[in-house]
Amino acid sequence: MVILLMISAVGRTFRNKNYLSAKIQPAETAAEEKTELLPELEMRDDLVSEDVIYEYEIQELYARRNEKQIYGVVYVPQDAGEKMPTVIFSHGFGGNYQVGTQYAEALAAKGYVVYCFDFCGGGPDSRSDGSTLEMSVFTEQADLEAVIDMMQEQSFVDSRNIFLMGTSMGGAVSAITAAAHEDEIQGAILLYPAFVLVDDAKEKFGSTADIPDTYYHMWMTVGRVFAEDLLDYDIYGTISAYKKDVLLIHGDADGIVPISYSKKAVQAYDSARLEVLPGAGHGFSGEDAGQAIDWILEYLNTHKASGKDGTQ
Repeated sequence: MVILLMISAVGRTFRNKNYLSAKIQPAETAAEEKTELLPELEMRDDLVSEDVIYEYEIQELYARRNEKQIYGVVYVPQDAGEKMPTVIFSHGFGGNYQVGTQYAEALAAKGYVVYCFDFCGGGPDSRSDGSTLEMSVFTEQADLEAVIDMMQEQSFVDSRNIFLMGTSMGGAVSAITAAAHEDEIQGAILLYPAFVLVDDAKEKFGSTADIPDTYYHMWMTVGRVFAEDLLDYDIYGTISAYKKDVLLIHGDADGIVPISYSKKAVQAYDSARLEVLPGAGHGFSGEDAGQAIDWILEYLNTHKASGKDGTQ
């Protein structure tokens, strides 16, 4: 079942400075290192002259996984076409849909539909059903798969051009989901993806017998299910099944997910590009966010399928 509710027909013109200085939303700041907000950047002249800036509407949009309802918001550009390329944004551990706001606003202004949602039990402020004690990488993969199915049904979505994008744990979930659905996913954008999760679980627990029913992980209480399936999981072997181009963006001062994990991912993929933000931590803001958005737009603009058969 899909429920679509209008929040507001904001129809606002996206101003060229705003997305470059947008802050990470509060839901994920607890999950990310605090980074100093740098001064605003002016939009590059070449981006201003090349592309139209679209107005967009923001609507509530629900998906469902079995008995669980998944909450999200969709950004829909106005007058950008009947069917538009679409980005599905997945937040990180302990976050919620608001983490994607700065990216959604920027991409919607450039003609991309963007859907940001809450994983079931993905964080204490989640508006989706489910408890943090029930959540794992694999329940989040199932949530994302339900979201993909729902978005494919939307009349304004170009189903040939669905991209997955995620931060931290959401990046890892996007990667494994893209690998499982390569024919449906045109591209993947992974921001400081948390491929470290497997090593974290192995360092914490020697075997499944050592995993308690609940335990405190970083800043949130999780259940046994969070770790038990990671102990023997080959995450790099899994993501390598995705043969299309992948964009990774990582800060070289990330203290939560070292950049070495993204460097290893580049080796695992057939075709991947890693962009490094010097001095950036786990979460981007200010000039770092602006540069990341430039790279994301470049990737999206050059990887959209065209033609009836979806060929470039």
